[in-house]
Amino acid sequence: MKDWHFRAISLLHGKRFLLSASYINDKAWEKWEKETHNLADLASLMDKCHDRKIPVSSLVITRFIDNIKSKEEIDLGEYYLYKFRHSPNCWYLRNWTIHGWIRKCLQYGAFDKAVYTLKNKVQYGIFPDNFTFNILLDAFIKKEHFEDAVSVVTEIMLQESFDSVSTQLLSLYALHMYLSGNPQLTWEQERNIGASLLLAGLHQENTVSFSSQLYGYTLLGKVEISKGLRAVYTQMPLMWKPGYFQRALDVMEKVSQLPGESKICKDTIEILKSALESAISSQSEKTEETEGSEEKSEPYGASEKTQEDLLPEYLSRFQDLSTKLYSLGKIDPTNLVSLTTSLVQQKLLETEKLDIENYEASLKEWEEERSALTKREQELREKARLQYEALIASRATA
Repeated sequence: MKDWHFRAISLLHGKRFLLSASYINDKAWEKWEKETHNLADLASLMDKCHDRKIPVSSLVITRFIDNIKSKEEIDLGEYYLYKFRHSPNCWYLRNWTIHGWIRKCLQYGAFDKAVYTLKNKVQYGIFPDNFTFNILLDAFIKKEHFEDAVSVVTEIMLQESFDSVSTQLLSLYALHMYLSGNPQLTWEQERNIGASLLLAGLHQENTVSFSSQLYGYTLLGKVEISKGLRAVYTQMPLMWKPGYFQRALDVMEKVSQLPGESKICKDTIEILKSALESAISSQSEKTEETEGSEEKSEPYGASEKTQEDLLPEYLSRFQDLSTKLYSLGKIDPTNLVSLTTSLVQQKLLETEKLDIENYEASLKEWEEERSALTKREQELREKARLQYEALIASRATA
């Protein structure tokens, strides 16, 4: 099924899919003049600075990344990025250095290094912009490495970087392609994927986005019931308020009241139904296990209903909303992968133009900033040279 959809997007009606060649090629990046240096010399310089506790210039680590010419040298780049991140100048890793690092990893097939440094962003300082995220996502999707693509989407979610429509589309495509294989998910994966589906879907209003929100809330609701609310929101950009299953139902109600063609995918309706029934079944088993045990005093606040107590109400409301959506023709029988594929075909090309314009503007800004830093570096070197010569002269006269 995955292979069929992957080929269908690229071949249907002669249309290409995912990012265009003009988006992912590095011609504009390569036009940006870079300084040629010997890696061994740069490595020696950085080692001396680290040994003497002297800050390494952001220009030096940039030059090192720019001059990587093999996969083996990627390992050295990883090492010096780590060292720089743990140096006094750790906050000054430039955006163009991060972009260059990801491009080098892709150029020399070090996809694992790109993902590793991204996942361990605090240790390496790798916080990409949307354009950089997109070319990394595109590379994994084209190789059909959907699990790695989902890892990238998780980082986008954690950094709350779903600002670009193209990033939203690529992320939703990667997520639904991965989920279409029915992977066995841990509760952490359910939480991460659920949050990613939700946050990527919140930025749009169409069948795919509403279905993604519903799917996301469903996965988060499962985690809330099985692991508790704290497991949902800890170190996540999510609300602390309980009731994720309720929010899934709210999405269904919202769509039922919306005019226009927005619908809910039948697949996600079935997923929510299954999750609610499974949660009710699990709670019933727990109740039976506790029956017959010694009586305990009722704890303070026990009269207040918990999310577990509300599950039957949620299922009843779900059945009512499902009936309403069906009667309104608001249930789309098309599978979610096909719907997402169609949305990507329709919208991705038009969003690319703005992305490319913003990228070219960023390159110009980066060039101006780098030129200013280089000029400042030269001035400081000249100042240090003059001070050294003055010191030598004073010693000679003394």
